[in-house]
Amino acid sequence: MLRFIPCEPDLDNASGGKMRFLYLILVILLLKSFHVNANNKNTLIIYTYDSFVSDWGPGPIIKKKFEEKFDQNIEFIAIDSAATLLTKIILEGSSTKADLVLGLDMNLIDQANKSNLFIEHSIEDLNQKISLPIKWDSKNFLPYNYGYFAFVYNNKKFFNPPKSMEELINTTDARIVIQDPRTSTPGLGLLTWIKVIYGDKAKENWKKLNKKIITVTKGWTDSYYNIFMAGEADLVLSYTTSPAAHIMFEDNYDYTALSFEEGNYISIEFAGILKSSKNKLLAKEFLQFILTEDFQSVIPSTNIMYPVLKIKNLPKAYEFLNIPKALQIDPKKIGNNKNQWIEEWLNAS
Repeated sequence: MLRFIPCEPDLDNASGGKMRFLYLILVILLLKSFHVNANNKNTLIIYTYDSFVSDWGPGPIIKKKFEEKFDQNIEFIAIDSAATLLTKIILEGSSTKADLVLGLDMNLIDQANKSNLFIEHSIEDLNQKISLPIKWDSKNFLPYNYGYFAFVYNNKKFFNPPKSMEELINTTDARIVIQDPRTSTPGLGLLTWIKVIYGDKAKENWKKLNKKIITVTKGWTDSYYNIFMAGEADLVLSYTTSPAAHIMFEDNYDYTALSFEEGNYISIEFAGILKSSKNKLLAKEFLQFILTEDFQSVIPSTNIMYPVLKIKNLPKAYEFLNIPKALQIDPKKIGNNKNQWIEEWLNAS
């Protein structure tokens, strides 16, 4: 710490009064400067999807914990879905005010890499620190939670649920609601799920499945709460972890997620730092914070997904969930073919 030691003014001198005045002004300026510096906190700007920062999502708790631990500020900016989140970042390019993006999904990782807007996370031996069903290869992005796409149903109202995608498409009589793959993470997940199972025969199977789909919504919330929970659909595209929310918050065991014989498509969400960030050191501290119990312990009860660390107290509701076989397509193949697969889905009416 620098210490300012002034010379004592000669008050007997004719200029003593003037010197005292200058001395007081200097002290006031120094004190003001120290006050400003003490309160000059950086603000980390994070783009994420809207449910992450909702009142019931993990955002508010994580913001409070990070700010208390690091004495810095976080500003979350919410976008309606992961798909539009990446689109916004690409459109803004190097002029974006975001320091960090949180909430992209594996099906978008190739497109995110090709944008050339992100830097490496610089975390060594990452696979030894995290626990995922698959190996994590990305040097740019850090996973923070994962789950599996699934169809969810009310086990008190819908009987004889399908055991496989094949059975769902060909023999199950059900009203189904899904999300649009152009705007929704689960929607894109179903697109790749159908593709990994059926390959070149995906279009003909989409034609059969589309006859049972009563509505395609822009996002997950609308399909789950406004249509499925309202009793207008028998099956909703969601996650294997969705029933855990009903158990934890409603003590309700009426909802079940289907684990298919072919397997369920895995969803891994991740965070990445923008090259254009003016707060790269703080952003890297946030990535390190992701890999702590403070962050990870919040995920299961708020984002309703599996944490990427083996936390001490996973909610008991997760003991009632089935863990399916994980299906995945090479992200580069998705990046190269996604638009074609979307057209295939659109034309399979």
